[in-house]
Amino acid sequence: MTIRFDEKGKFFTDFVSKEAVYVTLQTLTNRIHGCLHVRPGERLKDEINKAEEFIAITEATVFDPLGEILMQGKFLAVNREHIVWIMPDDQYQEDEVGGIP
Repeated sequence: MTIRFDEKGKFFTDFVSKEAVYVTLQTLTNRIHGCLHVRPGERLKDEINKAEEFIAITEATVFDPLGEILMQGKFLAVNREHIVWIMPDDQYQEDEVGGIP
């Protein structure tokens, strides 16, 4: 890994630091659970709104509409245009809301 410094002492590396955020997201046809990586100090929304066509999900599990596991993998690229909603797992509530478990 190389480290470069500018004239003000700011350093630059080839490594991009990111924090893992476990999420559940719904595509047009499937639900996906896995880890989305966000730069420190940025929000999940900032990562979702970037210009890249695909979003990287690691430790991915893909579920069919009935909740059965279709596939699992260490990496999955999801087209942003197919995401209906996304929720960080730390905000998931197990209790019933409006009669829906």
